Amino acid sequence: MLSGPSTPDLPRRAAAEAVGTGLLVLAVIGSGIAAARLTDDAGLRLLLNAAATAGALVAVILAVGPVSGAHLNPVVSLADRVLGGLTAAEAGVYCGAQLAGGALGAVLANVIFALPAVSLSSHPRSSGPLWASEVVATFGLLLVVFGVGRSGRSAAAPFAVAAYIGGAYFFTSSTSFANPAVTLARTLSDTFAGIAPASAPAFVVAQTVGGGLATALVRWLYPIERTRP
Repeated sequence: MLSGPSTPDLPRRAAAEAVGTGLLVLAVIGSGIAAARLTDDAGLRLLLNAAATAGALVAVILAVGPVSGAHLNPVVSLADRVLGGLTAAEAGVYCGAQLAGGALGAVLANVIFALPAVSLSSHPRSSGPLWASEVVATFGLLLVVFGVGRSGRSAAAPFAVAAYIGGAYFFTSSTSFANPAVTLARTLSDTFAGIAPASAPAFVVAQTVGGGLATALVRWLYPIERTRP
């Protein structure tokens, strides 16, 4: 999930990030809607949501990873900028593409389940434990992403990332959003996987904190010299 020294042109990479993030959000929200319609059991709903998300994540990373590195997450792109893998301009384009793709993915999920294209979520998620969970979830995600990449095991990244996210659905009280683009997209769907718009900013702040802590640790654990202008 990291960009390499020889990569396609930026518009193609941006398109890959937009499409990949959109498909990820579609998997998160769509499977949440389907799970809510299939069962009233909250635990089973979460299991179905987690399994579908993890499975889709493997496929999406394998599909777009060779083009863009499959960041699919602004925190990953910003961390890669700090660690020297992207220029500031590239990181900005990646983040914009991820946000746009995520929003389109949420709209598509609503539409294909015969819901209003945009319906702001009424599901509040606001408490100290949830924010702490987002710090932990994002910290762990970035440690997995960059640890696998910097240790020369990039081929394992799709499976490692999906396994972590699938597990984090259950070992964090927030169900591991761990992604600002996904968080903001989920405000657009008043469904099982949604988050109220008022709750989203604190989640994004917590994710940024977790990402910053992970970036510092990765830099210390894997001191690979990589710089981009």
